[in-house]
Amino acid sequence: MAFLSYLDAMISPASQTANGLGIFGIQEHPLAGKVMFFLEKNWNSEFNPLILGGAKSPNPLPNDFFILSLHFLSMLLIICVFIIHWYLSIFLQTFFHHRYAAHKMFTMSKGWERFFFLASYLIQGSSYLSPKIYAILHRMHHAYTDTEEDPHSPSHTHNLFEMMWQTRHIYRGISHGKVEVEARFMKELPEWDLIDKIGGNYFSRIFWGLMYLAFYVAFAPSYWWFLLLPIHFLMGPVHGVIINWFSHTIGYRNFNTEDTSTNYLPFDFLTMGEGYHNNHHKYSSRPNFGGVRWHELDPTFWVIKLFNKLNIIQLRRAVV
Repeated sequence: MAFLSYLDAMISPASQTANGLGIFGIQEHPLAGKVMFFLEKNWNSEFNPLILGGAKSPNPLPNDFFILSLHFLSMLLIICVFIIHWYLSIFLQTFFHHRYAAHKMFTMSKGWERFFFLASYLIQGSSYLSPKIYAILHRMHHAYTDTEEDPHSPSHTHNLFEMMWQTRHIYRGISHGKVEVEARFMKELPEWDLIDKIGGNYFSRIFWGLMYLAFYVAFAPSYWWFLLLPIHFLMGPVHGVIINWFSHTIGYRNFNTEDTSTNYLPFDFLTMGEGYHNNHHKYSSRPNFGGVRWHELDPTFWVIKLFNKLNIIQLRRAVV
């Protein structure tokens, strides 16, 4: 009972302000009213499942305690969905778009290629990136790193937003056939025009954006959580700018390559190995982006080895 009294005091309007809980909107939860109405209608003390002091509570449903619990579960759901969206999106970008489409570090059957094409669309959603165009852009980046012909270079843009806009312009130019692409960048590209057309269509992007918005409207404990929506909307470009900007401006270098590439994190927990960019620029065909130093762990490479054992993919060269 003392614990419930404490919670009641914690989520009272006065203590919300004092304790900073008001910003989470505990009493504003969109589901609380409907669920509370149902429980109050069907609740009775004889079947009360709350156990207090080892016995069934004769007390009515503690409304504030329930609202706080609902708030916590909704917050946990939002965080889990965001993390899942983040890591599945970056995994597909580094595994399928980068290491497969751009560098052909391994091969796969047409069926598996279509599977990962479709998975990329379903996971990236409103920020879907064509694996074909991504591969072309990335091959151009390796060929023209840090020059004016580099499609995404911090050396020739003033800030990361300008770099993102430049990359978008080139991406759209290639997509609409307005940018001429050298033949050497067009070899062995994965293609599925139907998915590229659907994924690149504005109606598709708006649809996925509305799905993200609807999810947050239904489950977000307060409007502060809506600040995560722009990242959901632009997940693919956000991952791209993290790598292409920060892995050429901050971090450390294992190799003195003829470019500005760096490893922007000692342990790349954000982008599943993509952050070991200096290692990758030194050995561009090596499927393990980490492994030069003991702390450089590449989770995507672990998945690649698993997929190779399961015969989902076939590594083209010995793993080093």
